[in-house]
Amino acid sequence: MPIVVRILLWAFRWYHRHEIGGVLEPPTGPALAVANHGFGGVFDLNVLAARAAYTRIGDPRRVVTLTHHMAWALGLGPILSKLGAEPATGENALRALARGAHVLVFPGGDVDAFKPWSRRNRIIFDGRTGFARLAIQAGVPILPIVTSGAGESLICLSDGRALARWLRLDKLLRLKRLPVTLSLPWGLTAGVAGLLPYIPLPTKVRTTVLPVMAPVAGEQPSEFAERVRHAMQAEMDRQTANRIPMIG
Repeated sequence: MPIVVRILLWAFRWYHRHEIGGVLEPPTGPALAVANHGFGGVFDLNVLAARAAYTRIGDPRRVVTLTHHMAWALGLGPILSKLGAEPATGENALRALARGAHVLVFPGGDVDAFKPWSRRNRIIFDGRTGFARLAIQAGVPILPIVTSGAGESLICLSDGRALARWLRLDKLLRLKRLPVTLSLPWGLTAGVAGLLPYIPLPTKVRTTVLPVMAPVAGEQPSEFAERVRHAMQAEMDRQTANRIPMIG
């Protein structure tokens, strides 16, 4: 693991009082890890949370993180590649799984990443089922990873859906949301936090690694995807049932 990643993970664990629980044993063979977004497209605390969970699991295999096209469009690809990230395409995922690696995906994309404060504890895949189809095609299990708390690292007032559509960002950057947020040091902005680094509030973050899930005989990708999302939402509800914002 690059030294930069080690430093980031140490700072993240200390600053956010990160707790990791669940099934902390590595799956046998390659697997598709499916995680939820906290807040942010390029810069999301949940990416660090999922990587920290893998560090705790102790699996020595490479973890390939599939990242939104937007990061490469903004010129951040060379930096992210050194941290183990690749563009989020089915071809990249299949190649990595064929090498025996684990692949980490965030199926909700920008819709899940830029949720307003009122929906911060919802896991939104927006009807996307490609990850389930990919797991079925590759013959690998899905490893769900659920993280709560990162959505409180700033205040997202609106997901900016109409603004993104008006600016045609879905055509330019494949971006359907342009969130209006209050954050440090940017203050009140549209589309800055999460695309550029921001100073997160010291919110308590928790991560749970759920048991691996595999499709049952005859199950369609859409059904499998919803079963995974439902299991993840149930864990998110459990984590946040009595949560006090930021304190945990």
